[in-house]
Formats: sequence, C-alpha cells, structure tokens
Amino acid sequence: MRNSTDTPSCPRYSRHGGARHAISAAALCGVLLAVTTACGDPGGKARSGGAAGNGNPAVSGSSRPATASGVPGVGERMGKQIPDDTRQLVVVYGDDRDSAEGTAVLYEKQGAQWKQSASWPSHNGRRGWTTDHQLDDERSPVGVFSLTDAGGTLRSPGTKLPYWYDDHAYAASVVDPDDEAHAHDFDYVIAINYNRLKGTPPYDWSRPEGVEKGGGIWLHLDHGDGTSACVTVPEAGIKTLLGTLDPADHPMVVMGDRDRLKG
Repeated sequence: MRNSTDTPSCPRYSRHGGARHAISAAALCGVLLAVTTACGDPGGKARSGGAAGNGNPAVSGSSRPATASGVPGVGERMGKQIPDDTRQLVVVYGDDRDSAEGTAVLYEKQGAQWKQSASWPSHNGRRGWTTDHQLDDERSPVGVFSLTDAGGTLRSPGTKLPYWYDDHAYAASVVDPDDEAHAHDFDYVIAINYNRLKGTPPYDWSRPEGVEKGGGIWLHLDHGDGTSACVTVPEAGIKTLLGTLDPADHPMVVMGDRDRLKG
C-alpha cells in the first residue's frame, strides 16, 4: 500500500483495502456503503461527457446572467453564500429535487462576469437532493461548499489542489471481483467540504457536525447512474477540474436542484 501527498492525482482502483483504511472505504460518498453500491447501482447507462458549452440551454451562455448573483440559474440567496474572492465555481444543476441526473458547469470569473468554461452531464444522490442531508438518505446536500482537497487511486494528472494519492484508501467495497461498473469511480476525486475538515485527505473520517450528518461527499468519476450522495462527472470532466481549480482562486461548488438553486 502506498500513501503519498502530491500537489497535483488519483490511485489505481483496488479491491483489497488495508485495515488502516477500512473505515474510509466504507464511508465513501456520504454514507456507510452497502457492499455492492460504491455510490451507485451498476445497472444504469452512462451518459457521454460534453465539452465546453455542450448545448444545454438551461445553463449555457453565461452572457445571459439572469440572476442577481450573476451566475446563470443561481438566485440571490445562494449567490450571497459565494465568497467575494471566489473566481472559480462548479455549479451542479440537478434536474429535479428527486432526480439523480443533472449538469455540472465550470465557471470562471473574468472581471465582474462569470464565464462558462465547460459543462458535463452529472449524477448525484439516487434519491435526489436535500437541504438537511442525513447519513444513508441517498440524497446530495443542497448548498455552497469550498473545494480544497483532492486525491485518488491514481497519481495526480496535474493539479494545484493538494492531492492525496493512495492505492487502497479509495477502494470501493465490491464483493464481485469481476464487477467493473465501479472499478474506476475513485481514480480521481475532489472532496466537497460538507461536514469535513479542510486540508485533510478526502478519505479522512472526521465529521465536525457529527456522523449522522453524513460526509465523505466527493466529486468523482461517473459510473452511469445515481450515487449515495456524491456528484459524478465523466473522466474528461474530473481531469479538467483537477487541471483548472486553483486554491488561489478559492474554488467553490454550488449544488442542488434547479428550483432551489434559483430560490
């Protein structure tokens, strides 16, 4: 087992987690995972990833900031939670409060304007979204959270975020050794700072607000359907985010169903 900190990647998927990391493998994606779930049911079909401005009319075209926050589809209430010094945003637009599908968009601030850099199809909690996330509810938390730490089972593809590479700590709990549906889920992950300590590895088990509030919620590779609470994007998306997000720009994620993002 190898464990190192890079500043730019992610470990190779492993099904043989060491005892030292047993609790972290079980805690992935906001819940204590069932042995075959690893953030989602392997039965769904993956949607292909998109490039910048992939034609989603609900979020593309940041030349039309129709909200007080200046971020398309994000209302004043959520916009006020974005720090003034933030210049990079990942906005996850959930299709519906009970849907596991959505669109993730990367915005970067140019002057006073938010400009869309890229967008991808995404998945979130298999039961949708919640403003009161609890352990095992299978919903992703609605909110605005910072992005400070990354890692994975593969070495960094190049990132300015602190990166914890470990070839066992991110391994999913999969009983069937031939199940490839989730084999690369955690090749690369970016920790969402919901109920976690900043500056620690994504797999760190600390839960400042208590275990019942869930935790271990990440941005990671998509496996084609809903998760336990994480947000997933295609490999091209996670690599773009890792290569773009810069701590100097105080990156944040704004996430939730479209109605509550606008509210």
